Amino acid sequence: MATKRDRAQKLDRLQQAVIGCRMCPRLVAHREEIAATKRRAYQDWDYWGKPVPSFGDPEARLLVVGLAPGAHGANRTGRMFTGDSSGDFLYKALFAAGFASKPLSTDRRDGLRLLDAYITAPVRCAPPDNKPSREEFAACRPFFERELDLLPNVQVIVALGRLALDSYLTLLLDKALIRRRSDYPFSHGVCYRLPSGQPALLCSYHPSRQNTQTGVLTMQMLQSIFDTARQMLR
Repeated sequence: MATKRDRAQKLDRLQQAVIGCRMCPRLVAHREEIAATKRRAYQDWDYWGKPVPSFGDPEARLLVVGLAPGAHGANRTGRMFTGDSSGDFLYKALFAAGFASKPLSTDRRDGLRLLDAYITAPVRCAPPDNKPSREEFAACRPFFERELDLLPNVQVIVALGRLALDSYLTLLLDKALIRRRSDYPFSHGVCYRLPSGQPALLCSYHPSRQNTQTGVLTMQMLQSIFDTARQMLR
């Protein structure tokens, strides 16, 4: 049986493989163009411009699943949900529930640590218009699947948005661990107890600017999701 140290080392090697990936030509071209042209507010930044690795506690009991890096957020900073309004929203909620050491994340060297939590995404490169293609989801899936294998302590998965939920359910369906994806429709705040000893699945709206600025997702709503996740941990 793999030790904690073995799993941590394997996770590190997996993330290095993520960073080196150039499998999807459209995503490679887009992430590198964004990194070269930059946004005016970030002209002094040296953009990351590569696939963004997952990060967190290798012994995590909570797994947070997003969608893909933001063009001027994680694609700039090199860390999931870091450097844009989505991350500002998410880390405040994680901090309030005791899953993050700080309520704000600005770059990958700012000292923020996840506590009993791990953050990942089914697509690791910033996609045009925030819309990965079906082929791009499929190309990135082996990274996601391997992470799940290397995080054996996960008890609760928070899926941020319908596409995050669908990606995870598709993986379970292909492994014959569920019968139908349609048995688990997306709805904010819904919690599913999955068969075959799989982690519980908790759904939330994604903390995108579109959702937070229109009030579709409020801070109270997101904090409630992570408070619920905390209560569900054994």
